[in-house]
Amino acid sequence: MTREPDPSDSLRTFGAVVQALREHAGLSRAEFGELVRFSKHTVESVERGRRMPDGAFVERAEQALGNTGALRRSVKHLTRGEAGLATWFRQWARLEKTADSLCTYECRLVPGLLQSAGYARAVFEGTVPVAPDDRLEEYMARRMERQRMLFERPTTPFSFIVEEHVFRRRFGDAGQMRELFDHVLELTSPRNVTLQLVPFEAGMHACLDGPVQLLETPKGQRLGYAEGQQNGRLISDPKEVSLLHQRYATLRSQALNAQDSRGLLERLRGEL
Repeated sequence: MTREPDPSDSLRTFGAVVQALREHAGLSRAEFGELVRFSKHTVESVERGRRMPDGAFVERAEQALGNTGALRRSVKHLTRGEAGLATWFRQWARLEKTADSLCTYECRLVPGLLQSAGYARAVFEGTVPVAPDDRLEEYMARRMERQRMLFERPTTPFSFIVEEHVFRRRFGDAGQMRELFDHVLELTSPRNVTLQLVPFEAGMHACLDGPVQLLETPKGQRLGYAEGQQNGRLISDPKEVSLLHQRYATLRSQALNAQDSRGLLERLRGEL
């Protein structure tokens, strides 16, 4: 069994089930380890979601814990952690990959799907706690890989609405800022990708409650996602998702159209 660099939610859940069954059976980790022929440290790692259990562990654990079938069934749904993605964002990132449409409103940062390499690096380097040097390149690769969907899925509509001040926030030198503008202009040039900016003069608008993302699955289900400090929330309640769609649709009418938005970005680039 290999140690997971960044445990997934499913691994943590599986581990919690193992621990609950073990404790219900009145077994210590050392005693359980003897029964399944793994060390107590390995048992602890599985229970804490730090290791992906192999087939031998699952079968022996089933036999030691009453052969309920719970572990055999649940192990089929285990997924590995995705390095470079916050734990609370992973489920949404997986939904993104197959969505029939994706809408994003952002008022804090350039959306991850549009960030240049230099901008993404500045974001990761500015996080608290600081991203470890040995993981930084992995984080960068994951962020850049997500952007490929904009070109690889030419019939999927991607809509971005971003506050003007986001693009006025400086990072690095003028060259890095130009690289960001060029990158955003390139990524939003395909017909299926739309970028609208909310100008300063727009004043109060429909999405002042904060950033939001919306998507529709291949089965027609509409979902939302909202993120804050160290947390994210997948929104599936139809009434709440409908409200978010109404707000997003209203904001579309309050933002600059796509052509004027590109013009504003080009002017901001020229001011550097």
